[in-house]
Amino acid sequence: MEKVKFELEIPVHTSPNVLFDCLISPSGLSKWFADDVNIKNDKYTFFWDGDEETATLLKSKKGNEVRFRWEDDDDTPYFFEMAIQIDDLTKDIALVITDYAEEDEIEEAKLLWENNVAKLKSVIGG
Repeated sequence: MEKVKFELEIPVHTSPNVLFDCLISPSGLSKWFADDVNIKNDKYTFFWDGDEETATLLKSKKGNEVRFRWEDDDDTPYFFEMAIQIDDLTKDIALVITDYAEEDEIEEAKLLWENNVAKLKSVIGG
């Protein structure tokens, strides 16, 4: 089934460096995104309740964004991206998430991201 692209923009009150560390490092990701994370080269293995998924790091701009592709999506254009957006005027920081889900699963996917980012905010105090 075809997946549909969606985007979320969630304000986060922290420094871009702290936020970026939580998006790219195994220790940062294991605080909010997965139970545990291992990296070998550009392959990230995420562990949740006995399950594991592997994603390839496609793109990383230090302090700005990371883009991954799940192993199951290797031969597709699908990816998930977490980018840090800083408002030029207010200097407010937002985490912009881009992901893909099947049309009937978009609301569930958004809710999952929102819950994970809420966990991230509690970890970093943002």
